[in-house]
Amino acid sequence: MQTHNIHDAKTHLSRLVELAASGETIIIAKAGKPMAKLVPLDAQPAPIIGALAGMGTLDLEASEALDEEVAALFSGRE
Repeated sequence: MQTHNIHDAKTHLSRLVELAASGETIIIAKAGKPMAKLVPLDAQPAPIIGALAGMGTLDLEASEALDEEVAALFSGRE
């Protein structure tokens, strides 16, 4: 992991992007304080697809009844 100050990062942005693309993590600091991280794009976590799969089923009748109940509460009906 490399750390670069903002001025250096602006001056050498192309080189730093190439380093990040090759797998290096670059920390960009301001006055010695880390402010940002430059990482390879594929290092980002993949989205979790189907995370709720198998968590239950949709009860359409119950859903419609709840919709009507909520609508009645908003309209002042009981």
